[in-house]
Amino acid sequence: MKYPTQYTKAIYLLVLPLLFSSCKKYLEEIPNNAIPSTAAITDAGTARAAILGTYNRLQNYTTDYITLGTVTADNVAFNGTLSEYLQLDQNAIPTDNVITVGVYQKIYSTINSANSVIAGLPGVTDPLLQTAEKNRILGEAYFIRALGYFDLARGWGGVQLQLTPTANINGIKGVKRSTLTQTYDQVLADLIQSEQLLPADDAITRNRVQKSAVRGLRARLALYRENWTDAATYSTQVIAQSKFALVNTYQSFFTAPYLSTESVFELTFSANNQNNYWSLWYPSALGGSYTLKPTASLISKLNDPGIGGTRKSLIAGTGSSVYGTLYNTAGTGTDPSYVLRIAELYLIRAEARAHLNELDGALADLNAIRKRAGVSPFTSGNQEEILQAIADENSVEFAFEAHRWFDLVRTKQAGKILGLTNTNFWLFPIPYSDLLSDPDVVQNPGY
Repeated sequence: MKYPTQYTKAIYLLVLPLLFSSCKKYLEEIPNNAIPSTAAITDAGTARAAILGTYNRLQNYTTDYITLGTVTADNVAFNGTLSEYLQLDQNAIPTDNVITVGVYQKIYSTINSANSVIAGLPGVTDPLLQTAEKNRILGEAYFIRALGYFDLARGWGGVQLQLTPTANINGIKGVKRSTLTQTYDQVLADLIQSEQLLPADDAITRNRVQKSAVRGLRARLALYRENWTDAATYSTQVIAQSKFALVNTYQSFFTAPYLSTESVFELTFSANNQNNYWSLWYPSALGGSYTLKPTASLISKLNDPGIGGTRKSLIAGTGSSVYGTLYNTAGTGTDPSYVLRIAELYLIRAEARAHLNELDGALADLNAIRKRAGVSPFTSGNQEEILQAIADENSVEFAFEAHRWFDLVRTKQAGKILGLTNTNFWLFPIPYSDLLSDPDVVQNPGY
């Protein structure tokens, strides 16, 4: 995905019509999942621009989504002055928290953009847009919509399922919240459609959706649904692809030029389309705001050769000034967003195999991750002990990625580990603005 020129140009084409909205429209209450989509898809050029615009919207929410998956758990702590981060850190999130509201809005914006592609592309008859490319673009759009609804579901529970482009408030009227099962069913349906449309992987592409990314997300979805057989099956399909391999050493995957064999799917940024997420992690002396900081317990684990191993490269600094280095392009903002790594597929398969009582296979997958980190193998244990070892490995392997909070919630450990015994607060609140603008939106319990 070459962002600096065609990507930003596509964004201008998609956004420009919105700048001419009337003052009356500006004052209307419009729900976040009814973001206008007025850019027509009429030929090859607008089709390509539309899917790049959809990728851009996906970029827009992924970095803040990482914050939702980290500072809410036990690896990362708030270290700044902004109350919205403190609220997340304390798991005391109001309905107007600007980060949760912003992510919720941006995910629905992404979904609506994907809906526009899905609705508009089949009618395009431009001879410059051959069937293979049309199918690829449609497959990408279905995947991005699936990822958006998956991320909404694990953060907010069952949500309103809007599957057609929405231009105003009337387009979402009457759409009730679906259950979590129904929402995950829609994710699966979109992934099945995406896999059918996309071509087989090529040898090098990692920043546009291909079949392996679809299968990787199917494995993750199956894990969340406790469908252990499918989780093992789809993770195996990705692991078997020769284009993917654990990099050696660990820090290689987050060191330029990126797009390593570790990545099943990552989102590329550039100097002209920056990812400034690094600034939240870096101290002021290095140009950052130091808003997010590794906890003392995580620092201890990463520095322990028997736990962190080479993953100690995730942190730098000393004493009270230790900081995270996963996002490290200070000043240039070219860090990717890591959506799916091959390491995750190994640990998904390990967990699935453990639940299926295939303990030798579970240990083999777990130890593949430990070996890469230079950590001694986990040699034996019963099912419960192996599952705990896998959970511990996930915590360290993905310390600064959007995993830990959601892992604790899906395994029902958020009460034990975080002291958050009120399960109502294992979901984020629906934005108050959506409750005001759409009577069909129902708030999550406890808010």
